[in-house]
Amino acid sequence: MAESAQTFASGSPRVLVAGATGFAGALAAHLIWRHPRMELAAVTGRSEIGSALQDLYPQYRVPLEIQELEEPLLDSLGDLQAAVVGYPHAAAAPTVGMLRGRGMRVVDLSADFRLADLAAYESWYGAHPRPDLLPQAVYGLTEMHRDRIAGAQIVANPGCYPTASVLALAPLARAGLIADLVIDAKQGVSGAGRTAPVETVHLSYAAENITPYKVAKHRHTPEIEQELALQGASLPVQFQAHLVPLDQGEMASCYVTTTRRVDDAELAELYAAAYDSEPFVEVVQRPPGVREVRGTNFCRVFAASDSHTGKVIAFGALDNLWKGTSSQAIQNLNVMFGLSETEGLL
Repeated sequence: MAESAQTFASGSPRVLVAGATGFAGALAAHLIWRHPRMELAAVTGRSEIGSALQDLYPQYRVPLEIQELEEPLLDSLGDLQAAVVGYPHAAAAPTVGMLRGRGMRVVDLSADFRLADLAAYESWYGAHPRPDLLPQAVYGLTEMHRDRIAGAQIVANPGCYPTASVLALAPLARAGLIADLVIDAKQGVSGAGRTAPVETVHLSYAAENITPYKVAKHRHTPEIEQELALQGASLPVQFQAHLVPLDQGEMASCYVTTTRRVDDAELAELYAAAYDSEPFVEVVQRPPGVREVRGTNFCRVFAASDSHTGKVIAFGALDNLWKGTSSQAIQNLNVMFGLSETEGLL
């Protein structure tokens, strides 16, 4: 698509994507570029300056030139309503602060604003670069917080593992059914990012292999605990991530010791009540696979009771780059600007 071919409706938000050279930022730029009610005003990066984004990611067909994020660039762009920031944690917060200083609403893809408790953040990530901004932030799991997201100035886009896990578990948490919990999660190599170490993504390491990583210390653990507590289940979560030989895709398998016996009929009622009106959560009648949701903003969930152990097994499947990151950012932008939540995502 030529740049001149893109047209926008009157009043459409003009959006900047900072960090567009990474996997998540590039996909966010692609989704905004093709969005019928948003204008992609600029893409910036800390590398590949001067290159067209479509030269780095030909599949996305975004012809805009990658620029350096500096005050003169922002001055030249005029009125910008929003930004998506795709930097790593600690690097994101100062940029979010700069953009907020210009009155822009921000969806941050890093972990810098996901944890509401400063002490919890510093325990898992170290010193916070901009703790003064935490009160402005709303956790961006759209299905759980859309009313607050609508008025938010900073939306902390969730991690991909928490998105899959919390969506799989929220109906059980709300019903007071979670007594103990183990989450066994698996993700493709794109989750490690474009600059991941060779042992993470090289074909000779990743193919024909399954590798646990960040054993007993994964940083998404407190995020999952925070969100489940808000749904009614305050407990420590045993979370373990695995790298599997996929490009994109993620599965959270959740093993729940329940507070009482639950049968499949009750589970069906709980999940239907939670998600029948949700446009991007699909309750399915068999265990989902990640291929079913690849390249979409859908999360598929399934739960079953085990009559032998009395446990409930719940699954959440999504595309880690889409619903797990970038398309969920667009879902949140839609909510923030009063657009149809599905706009540009179906």
